[in-house]
Parts: sequence; structure tokens; C-alpha cells
Amino acid sequence: MTDKPEKLNPQEIMHEYLRRDKSFPHLWCTGCGIGIVMGSLIRAIYEQKIDRDRIVMVSGIGCSSRMPIYLDFNTLHTTHGRAVAFATGIKFARPELEVIVVTGDGDVAAIGGNHLIHACRRNVNLTVVCINNNIYGMTGGQVSPTTPLGGRATTAPYGSAATAFDLCKLAGAAGAPFVARGTTVNPRAIERLLIQAFEKKGFSFIDVWSQCPTYYGRFNEFADTVEMMDWMKEHTFPVKAAKRRETAEEIGESYERAEEPAEGMFPVGVLVDIERPEYVEEYEKVIERARKEAGE
Repeated sequence: MTDKPEKLNPQEIMHEYLRRDKSFPHLWCTGCGIGIVMGSLIRAIYEQKIDRDRIVMVSGIGCSSRMPIYLDFNTLHTTHGRAVAFATGIKFARPELEVIVVTGDGDVAAIGGNHLIHACRRNVNLTVVCINNNIYGMTGGQVSPTTPLGGRATTAPYGSAATAFDLCKLAGAAGAPFVARGTTVNPRAIERLLIQAFEKKGFSFIDVWSQCPTYYGRFNEFADTVEMMDWMKEHTFPVKAAKRRETAEEIGESYERAEEPAEGMFPVGVLVDIERPEYVEEYEKVIERARKEAGE
């Protein structure tokens, strides 16, 4: 780590980490939440004093996956769904680097789903940020694995017939030791979750709900970006409220409400935080045992 620049105001912090070339203006639509997530990511890196030369940001294909183009780090813009696989290779080759994957729900949960599952299982020391807008934005608004049941898209004009993935439950069940959810309604909360993820030794997965007014919002009759963000606010609650069994009455619901969210409600915050052996370190132990048995 290096000392962070002194006395920077919020705007200066943003500009400190942006590429000063022909990358701007950016390609994101008006009202998109990806820029909000990028701001939270920059602030978290600044607060953690992480040397930008130690950061490798990896992405696949999609609207969110264009983020590395704008940020002044070591970056790798890879193929669709393969960002986690590329990031795993980087971590094996250079375990001392801070490897961050920025991806979308279509990228990491569809064609990249198997890579996600096994990176969680292996517990590779990566931070994966999934910007989840419930739809394929870059390619025209097709159904994604997180499109809600009944949600409309170009490939589901009468509503999706499939139940959506809960990516946090998927990551937790697959073995990720740190799983969290945030929304673009609260950028500072995203920042705090990112800081915790950077500090965690092992695989960290953050599912960030973001609005897509151009496709998901328009197809599903949201009036504008503000209405989409209001929906996220109304359908989420802090996970800490769900975990306080002894004070269930404080949240004005039943005891069961304190354990599981009501239908249509989703917890935000840290959902899983456990300790597990990290895969690259365990693999190095295997190599060392093999060398000893071979007499090297």
C-alpha cells in the first residue's frame, strides 16, 4: 500500500483514478447506475490506500464490463463470461496483486455461471462486483438470469417465465466466504462493503443492484430512474435487522420476519462472512508436498 494523496475533495478523488485519454465521454446511458458503482469503487480504493500499480481490474463483456477502460489501473477486458477465469489465472501468477472483477448479471451468472460457482468453491482471493440490472443492457435488453418472474424484455415481451437467480444465495451456497448485497440507492454502503471485501482473505462477492432505465425500466413501465431507485429502496432492508432475533419487535414484524425477509423483500449488507482456507495458498502447499515426495 502507498499513502493516499492528501486533502483531495470528492471530485479530485474521482479524477485521481480516471484515465486522462480519449475514453470520455463514456458510453453509459443517462440514468444508468454503473457510474455510481464506479465512484464507490474509487473511494474504497482511495480509503484503503491501495497502490494502483498493485490493482488488476478484470471484466468480461457488457455495459458494466466497460468500466476498466475508464480507470487508471492494470486492466484486462476479456471475453464474455470468462472474467473470473482470467482473474483466477492472474491470482495464481501474481498472488500479491489486488485482483478485482467487475461484471454484470448476464456476464457472470449466465455464460460465466460455472466459473463463478467454482471460484466460490475454491475460494480464490478475488473481489467480484456484479452490477446487477436484471437485463442484458449492451446487446438490446434480453432476459438475463436475474430478470424477475414476469419481467419483460426483448426476448420476453409477455413476461419472463423463469424464476430469477438470487446471486447472493448462489455464491453463499457455493462456498464464498464473503457475500454482500448493496444498491445504487446508497453509494456509501457500497463503498463500505467494498472495503470489507478488500480486507477479506478469500473470495468476495458483492451483488450491487443497479437501475437500467433504457431497457429494463422502459420495458417494465418504470417512469424514470428515480422511480426505479425508489423501488429498490422499498424492496430492501438492512440485513442486521433480520439477524437481531432478540429485538424482533423493534422492526415491527413477526419473529419469522426477523429470520427471513417477507416475500418480495431482500436483505442488503453483509450476508456471509466466514473463514475458509484460500485456494492459491493451499495449492502452493500441494506443490511443496509434491516436491518433497519427488526428492527435490
